[in-house]
Amino acid sequence: MPIKTKNMVWRVGVRVSVMMVLAAALWPVSTVSAQDAARIEAGENVFNTNCAICHGDQLVSTGQTFDLRRLKDNERARFENSVRNGRNQMPPWKGKLTDEEIDQLWHYIRANAYQK
Repeated sequence: MPIKTKNMVWRVGVRVSVMMVLAAALWPVSTVSAQDAARIEAGENVFNTNCAICHGDQLVSTGQTFDLRRLKDNERARFENSVRNGRNQMPPWKGKLTDEEIDQLWHYIRANAYQK
């Protein structure tokens, strides 16, 4: 193969590689599995039925209550304790929400949290 052809092939190969790297970097990555998506959707239903009246539609607080989107990943125990036992003006939900519903609620909140 002549040198000119080799250079051309090499340049095309480099360009294709660069384009593939850029495409991979820009491609939206979905880290939510189907099971997680189902939990998040179920959590949204639990939230809309039981929590939205105080905590706002789609987790958007009016400022009267804690903004649940501020909960961090390491605050699950705090969240569960507040839900089950109540806190400040929030009544306890122990016996009203199942463990599964609380788990679904947590996944919905975390999916919409400020800090992932």
